[in-house]
Amino acid sequence: MPRYRREKSESGVYHIMVRGIDRMSIFQEEEDYKQYLETLLRFKKSNNYELCAYCLMSNHVHLLIKEVDETIERLMKRLGVSYVYYFNRKYNRVGHLFQDRYKSESIDTEQYLLECCRYIHNNPVKAGLVKLPEEYLWSSYMHYQRKTDKDLLMNTNLILDHFSANRTEAILKLKEFTESRNQDKYLDYEDDNQLRLGESQKVINEILEKHSISLEDLRVTKDVWRRNAILQEIKSNSNASVREISRLLEISKDIVFRA
Repeated sequence: MPRYRREKSESGVYHIMVRGIDRMSIFQEEEDYKQYLETLLRFKKSNNYELCAYCLMSNHVHLLIKEVDETIERLMKRLGVSYVYYFNRKYNRVGHLFQDRYKSESIDTEQYLLECCRYIHNNPVKAGLVKLPEEYLWSSYMHYQRKTDKDLLMNTNLILDHFSANRTEAILKLKEFTESRNQDKYLDYEDDNQLRLGESQKVINEILEKHSISLEDLRVTKDVWRRNAILQEIKSNSNASVREISRLLEISKDIVFRA
């Protein structure tokens, strides 16, 4: 299949997407998410790019990046090779991890930039994994809640400066903008896996509500019989694997398996 020339962004800003081959999970444990972010930071020092937003989902990644010294093509190649080496070595596998080449679209207007950032931060909400963007651990939204410019990975000023010169006011306006109702449609994959996990999260929420117990209380309860009964019900009524249920609940995989 021929490779087509990518559209060049006049602003140097691109929305990038990469996905696991055959929709497989490219992040299976917390360590994997951390490794990808550490790799992004390591290559930032040598490729000198500006990262405006990111979201790491279980089987795909969104990046909003501005070129500085080197091209996006070079960065994504180095990033991909490095992470695949780590992943294959850790999980004792060989071969491709990512599906084809990364997808990209150029971001050439201020409105497009802000809406794309909002779209990326709302990916976990769209998938039903969280109710609010700030609740998701593996996106850049948390970086925008900090009232400091000291951030080695992110350049939050590229987004916040569009809202206000005052950092506190800019953060509040960004939050309002991000959580506002919208019909944003940007580069994406048809992600059956994330929709399935979203449905599983809804099942979990309904079961917890039925038993009048919060997720936090389920994690710390000393009533093992009650906890196991709830976990059994979740396993029976959701389409998620033991590993996925463990990740959604943040409860040990062994505990979920033995319930």
